[in-house]
Amino acid sequence: MIKSMTAYASSQEAENGVTVSVEIRCYNSRHLDTAIRLPSAHTTHEDLVRQLIGAHIDRGRVEVRAGIEDDSEAPVSFLLNEPLADGYFETLSRIRDRYGLSGPVTLDHLLRAGGIIESKETDIDTFLVKKLLEAAVSRCLENIDRMREAEGNAMAADLSERIDRIGTYIADIESRAGELTEIYRDRLQDRIGRLTGGMVDIDPGRIAQEAAFLADKSDISEEITRANSHLEQFRKRMDGPEAAGKPLNFLLQEFSREFNTMGSKAGNAEISHIIVSAKTELEKIREQVQNVE
Repeated sequence: MIKSMTAYASSQEAENGVTVSVEIRCYNSRHLDTAIRLPSAHTTHEDLVRQLIGAHIDRGRVEVRAGIEDDSEAPVSFLLNEPLADGYFETLSRIRDRYGLSGPVTLDHLLRAGGIIESKETDIDTFLVKKLLEAAVSRCLENIDRMREAEGNAMAADLSERIDRIGTYIADIESRAGELTEIYRDRLQDRIGRLTGGMVDIDPGRIAQEAAFLADKSDISEEITRANSHLEQFRKRMDGPEAAGKPLNFLLQEFSREFNTMGSKAGNAEISHIIVSAKTELEKIREQVQNVE
């Protein structure tokens, strides 16, 4: 399957005053590389995010940023610093007794001392945050999948056109390779004629034998067969359900190897020109495949 590696999506989930916002950006990379940034109080959820990404994406750089806000109306709780209150009360009582002051030590006296009652920050519900984060990341990944598939479909159309062109080049090479024996025979006759000045009669059978020998040394039928097999595999990988980027890269390397061998063995100018055109097309395909998951 052809999917692009570049995409962007954002999502937001909210419940009971807690809001989780997520942004995901995807870029080209040879392997799956994730960078996850969560608020420091919620880094324990990184494994969850990583698992969700792994279920959707096989290759590429994936950057995730999440923000968490709590606007809930949960009641604020308070803590009583009992040791401090006891200390203040005992100290105030001693001062009263020492100096013969009248009246009891009151609550107002203690509160004026400060620090006895402290507010406690209400923690955000961890399970709620996990639920909202999972939902926001999942929605982002679904949108990214759609974006990557849409771009992948456009890429697939271009790749199909180019790979068909490669098929045409291979067919042209195969057609010209079948004429090599005749070409070598004519070339031998011409060369011998120029060397002897036409004064020596050469056995046509021997000429044909030598031409067949040269053609056999230049035989590229195996390379053509393998190149056609690579064409078939390339198309199957493009249409298959699995991520195609790495297999397509490998097949492009094999194409280049076969074309290089054809060029060195055939020793024919017309075939060499076709191979140059084919390799130019392969390079354009390679540029596209660099962005395929």
